[in-house]
Amino acid sequence: MKATGIVRRIDDLGRIVIPKEIRRTLHIRETDPLEIYTDREGQVILKKYSPIGEMTTFARQYAESLSQVSGHAALIADRDQFIAAAGGYKQLVGKSVGRQMDEKVHNREVVMASRGERAFISICDEGSEEYQQEAIAPILCEGDIIGSVVLLQNDSKVRMGEVEQKLLLSAATFLGRQMEQ
Repeated sequence: MKATGIVRRIDDLGRIVIPKEIRRTLHIRETDPLEIYTDREGQVILKKYSPIGEMTTFARQYAESLSQVSGHAALIADRDQFIAAAGGYKQLVGKSVGRQMDEKVHNREVVMASRGERAFISICDEGSEEYQQEAIAPILCEGDIIGSVVLLQNDSKVRMGEVEQKLLLSAATFLGRQMEQ
């Protein structure tokens, strides 16, 4: 564990403030759920909770099916990182979601764009992306954003259209409803 030198007191309601610098560094947003652990030495450990991260195996299988049906690479991410990939781009699994993608998902925007278009964004800040087209949709669970579904196409001659958009929205809706159960 890394010491920060920051000390906070618990208020009369049992609350503690996590400093802004730590929230920013760990990408903890205002409504993010945190899981609370304790250990034998009496430490209290807070960990970001990812509901979609609990279903990594299911997400991997769903990404595989989505990739086979659509003919495109399919990725599934929680709010912070990619948790599943199929049809390519498996090197992104475990990597952080890019700032531009995070912003679009946070604003509940659906993105359908080709490289060179104004709406085209970077899905990951690490490394260069080779894809030519992208489709991104947020996954909502009980009104909260819990992740996103991404389709990528490397061939500039193959265009994503209405069918891909419907597949993408269907996948995002299905995954969100799975989490509600």
